[in-house]
Amino acid sequence: MELNSIKDAFDRVTKKQKLSSSKSQEVIERICLEIEQALSRIESTSQLDQKSILAELKTKLKEISPLSQLEGTQKELNIALSKYPKLLEKSFIPDISKAYRNIDFDVHTVNHIIAGHFYREGLFDLGDCFIDEAEEPEAADKKSPFLEMYHILEAMRSLDLEPALKWAGVNHEKLEQNGSDIELKLHRLQFMEILQKSGRDEALKYARTFLAPFASKHMAEIQKLMACLLWAGRLDTSPYFELLSPNHWDKLAEELARQFCNLIGQSYKSPLSVTVAAGVQGLPTLLKLMSVMTGKKQEWQSMKQLPVPVDLDREFQFHSIFVCPVSRDQASDENPPMLLSCGHVLCKQSITKLSKNNSTRPFKCPYCPFEVQVAQCRQLYF
Repeated sequence: MELNSIKDAFDRVTKKQKLSSSKSQEVIERICLEIEQALSRIESTSQLDQKSILAELKTKLKEISPLSQLEGTQKELNIALSKYPKLLEKSFIPDISKAYRNIDFDVHTVNHIIAGHFYREGLFDLGDCFIDEAEEPEAADKKSPFLEMYHILEAMRSLDLEPALKWAGVNHEKLEQNGSDIELKLHRLQFMEILQKSGRDEALKYARTFLAPFASKHMAEIQKLMACLLWAGRLDTSPYFELLSPNHWDKLAEELARQFCNLIGQSYKSPLSVTVAAGVQGLPTLLKLMSVMTGKKQEWQSMKQLPVPVDLDREFQFHSIFVCPVSRDQASDENPPMLLSCGHVLCKQSITKLSKNNSTRPFKCPYCPFEVQVAQCRQLYF
């Protein structure tokens, strides 16, 4: 969304407001000065002279003419203020309910998603409060694994790797099956900490105990760490000074969170956050569609497929399950997705029906003008 015009309008309003405020302050100060001077003269003169002083003050105040002086700047401010809300209404559609479809949500499932989001974000007290008020005690099961993860990450922020190393050791086989070398990275970080704080002997002892098992698969990495022993006490001037970078802690904490979520069968990012972000990105298209379909609310509610594509960034494109846009069937080993020569994808059974089970008979793609032959279709793996 283009926000430059909104920012410019806001800057104009603030500029006019400052100018109006400054002018008002200037006029008020002049009036106060004239009144104070008049009061000072009145206190030291006779009653007859006081009347002349008051008459003179009245004349001066009339010359200052505060209302006429403030009228111009206030008028300009009012004009800017009246235009700004109109620009906001034009740029931001306040009523997004037009893009909403009446779908029967499972409240129980939605509550679990919200509770899971709170726990995933480390908002454990808020999550507990939510499931208590929503009367969803079963959702508390989602708390324990994330509580463990945040305990590990909190320890890492305090440069304590023990909880992380313990977790990696318990899940050694699963991490290895996933192709993760995070356990070695944790030991490497611990080795460097010991080498810096406790010296060469303690670091060597640690390496023999915890790094030796990784030598068969990560010999180059182990050799690099052993070479660091030669630079004990002066690692910051060694060829391996990069291993001391604090960035290793941040990167490893993020990688641990990813691996932890992977092992408990959860995505690294909160599904609720991703869903909301994707919805925000797709909302303008839906609102534009609804403005075109004004008066066709029933058709909108019963529509099974949107007549226009909703373009989302690649970060929102998962497609772990392919659903054929023609038959609405999920792809399977018996009915795999097939890439047509025009670039569209259909399930195999849909292609068979469109070609009338004739592999040499060309058929028209249901989504573009191209004619396609079955022999030109390529199976996709999912």
